[in-house]
Amino acid sequence: SLISAFMSTVSTHLNWGSSYIVIDFYQRLLKPKASQKELVTVGRLSTLVLMVLSGLLALVLESAKQAFELLLQIGAGTGLLFILRWFWWRINAWSEITAMLISFLVAVYFSLVHGALGFEDWPSYEKLLMGVGITTVAWVSVTLLSRPSSHETLVNFVKLINPGGPGWKPFAADVPTESRTAWKLPYQILAMLLGSFMVYALLFSTGNFLYGDSLTGILLGLAALLSGLAISRIWKRL
Repeated sequence: SLISAFMSTVSTHLNWGSSYIVIDFYQRLLKPKASQKELVTVGRLSTLVLMVLSGLLALVLESAKQAFELLLQIGAGTGLLFILRWFWWRINAWSEITAMLISFLVAVYFSLVHGALGFEDWPSYEKLLMGVGITTVAWVSVTLLSRPSSHETLVNFVKLINPGGPGWKPFAADVPTESRTAWKLPYQILAMLLGSFMVYALLFSTGNFLYGDSLTGILLGLAALLSGLAISRIWKRL
């Protein structure tokens, strides 16, 4: 039923958020030797806090569109970090924590605080660009000021993931050549961008057909088709 599907989605996201807090933050950065009982307690408390905060946020939001813009703002601020970490070895756990925290705070400010303070509302694209800029300055600063990951950790990352690229050359030198595969990340990112473009082109093409704008629908459909063909060619390289 609809209610059970809703409850399963809520519980999934609460457990997901709690696992981030317990495993990726508390155990990894604050108390590596914490007992299982302590970790379970922290998990329960973080689940409760997340549930209360999400409930309060839901009461403040006025529409589904506002919730979507909030999520988009959060994702836009952290997107650059999640891509660059595959190219730059200096990015560490504190970089990601900073990016997620600052991006969230900036998104909440623009969605709930900026207008309440009496300031003129900005267009969505300006808020997105401002969020990306502020978040990027914050996480890059923390990256340069914080201690880098250990050499052993970075070498093991190269062994397991093979991020490739010039940013990882100092550590790739310590990994036997025969244990590394070809660097395919640029093709993977290009495939991701083309896939996103294809999906949105199909969505807007369908919408334009439904609203009677057949010419725009056809053009967007052709754009989606070309993107799909390009992905099929890239896929052979992957």
